[in-house]
Amino acid sequence: MSKLPQQYKFLDLSDYGRFIARRIAAFLQDTSVTPIQVTSWFIVSGLLAIICIILQWNFAAAFFLILKSILDAADGELSRVKNMPSYIGRYYDSIADIILNFMFLFTFWYISDISIIYMLLAFVGMQLQGTLYNYYYVILRNNVEGDTTSRVFEDKAPMAMAGENQETVDVFFKIFNVLYVGFDKTIYFIDKQAINSKPFPKWFMTSLSILGLGFQLLIMSVMLILELEAYVIPFYITYSVLILFFVGIRRSLLK
Repeated sequence: MSKLPQQYKFLDLSDYGRFIARRIAAFLQDTSVTPIQVTSWFIVSGLLAIICIILQWNFAAAFFLILKSILDAADGELSRVKNMPSYIGRYYDSIADIILNFMFLFTFWYISDISIIYMLLAFVGMQLQGTLYNYYYVILRNNVEGDTTSRVFEDKAPMAMAGENQETVDVFFKIFNVLYVGFDKTIYFIDKQAINSKPFPKWFMTSLSILGLGFQLLIMSVMLILELEAYVIPFYITYSVLILFFVGIRRSLLK
């Protein structure tokens, strides 16, 4: 099951691991492995990447970053093939992502001479980049009757799905909201009218997908392989300029 109807599917450059993720999900479909367990696997992969960065095992670090990205797609794929939609899984995934993103950049700060202030700016920039991509993507999915597990406005805890405990959903939502609300509100403030737009064209979504987390990790991996780890933090600060670029395109051309 896709997140979008066929006529609205686009080439997602941040989703390069989807092919392998689907094979992993198919392999695990008839096992007892759950999507939440796969999410835990990508956390382990991210932690292994951090250890490798510190030890300067750059190729291994790049491998685990890419593996993390693939497993990040595989948990959702497994949820769909097992017909196990879950708000707990959705929030657990997002909470893990933001914490790992901070840890990745903190690790690059740790091995370099750059100021901690720049690291924090890079983290904010990286999160706003991903938030803009997710904001437009969720708007598209909601406008064309696609997957609705993610919502445009995460302002209150959703009703638990079958098999979930409402109290657990509420706890995960509160953690998610604390971590993401500032980024979500910032992007909404920058482009409030996006929710009233017609479905975004494929070319726009494909271009925008370079701000997606998978593509961010791919860039990080390439920089590690090229031994440019000292430039990762400055890169993500500069890369944030694309937020204004894509918002400008949306406002001027895609009303």
